Amino acid sequence: MTPTPAPGRRTPLARLRGPATFLALLAAALLLLPHLLEPFRLNLLTQYLCYSIVALGIALAWGRGGMLTLGHGVYFGLGAYAMAIHLTLAATAADPLTRGRLPQFMAWSGRTELPWFWQALTHPAAAVTAALLLPAALATLLGWSVFRQRVRGAYFALLNQALAAAFVILLIGQQHLTGGSNGLTDFPVFAGHSLYTPTAQTTLYTLTVLTLAATYLLLRHLTHSRYGRLLIAIRDGEDRVRYLGYDPTWAKTLAYALSATAAGAAGALFVPVMGIISPTLIGVVPSIMMVLAVAIGGRDSLAGAAAGALIMNTAQTTFSETFTGGWTYLQGALFVVVIALAPHGLAGLAHTARAALRRPRTPAPAQETATAGSTP
Repeated sequence: MTPTPAPGRRTPLARLRGPATFLALLAAALLLLPHLLEPFRLNLLTQYLCYSIVALGIALAWGRGGMLTLGHGVYFGLGAYAMAIHLTLAATAADPLTRGRLPQFMAWSGRTELPWFWQALTHPAAAVTAALLLPAALATLLGWSVFRQRVRGAYFALLNQALAAAFVILLIGQQHLTGGSNGLTDFPVFAGHSLYTPTAQTTLYTLTVLTLAATYLLLRHLTHSRYGRLLIAIRDGEDRVRYLGYDPTWAKTLAYALSATAAGAAGALFVPVMGIISPTLIGVVPSIMMVLAVAIGGRDSLAGAAAGALIMNTAQTTFSETFTGGWTYLQGALFVVVIALAPHGLAGLAHTARAALRRPRTPAPAQETATAGSTP
């Protein structure tokens, strides 16, 4: 006789279903899509997956920790500009007109030597390290100083938004260092290899998929650990957690720093894929769009948040190609419909549907037939 699993315990088959689905999606993304999509569409998909990496970090900070981050464009931009500076230096060294001296926009601005932070990003490893550590360091500094003062909720969201606005103003104002409103563009080589070949585009796509998968696995492990449960407790009742003897400051700071690191990694990947970075891609509006993508997918689910970024960017491209004059209205309608019909995002809607399908149907109570006794 086969033993029946206790209520609330998952069978071995159910425990393997999640990893099997993850591996199947990863294999399909790596093995099938590069052959099914033309290079232009594959490049677009790579850009969307970069935003999915950002969405994973926001889902950790907002969905688990309750920190509404409306300024993640800052951390995305730090990673992007760190990589863009290195690629600009590599392009300058390969250009026979500049002969490895200064980028053209610096020469036009009257500079005679490279800034110190440009010189520090000459090597590819230095650029990758800076793209990860700079967002983490800024988020740690900001988070620790803010969370220890018990700033949260709308005040924390507004502070993030102000940070994004200030960062854009800084980039535009320092045109001789950052390229100003035009940003940085034209990146032909990375580590001695051309970025314009189909092989390079496929390699960037593969690297983006693997980074997305690694980020998902890391954050999923954290959310299912004791630390993840502590984050949920802080989100639902920070004062109660503090009363029980825990200090929420370090837990929230760690989640915020990890979220910023994911955004920095996404920015570093986005630059060679897109071929440009400018303040318009990292300001207040793009930061809000990143949060809206997570809301569409479901902030309580890492997979839902990543899928939300993919769905939103795909819809934006499809609407803009099909309805040139009014695609923004269709995009707004998509937001309204999803938020109105699925407050917990598409992942919450899918979870509700699965629960309804798994709910056992209770048979209707049979009519009790009273047996009348014989009358004496």
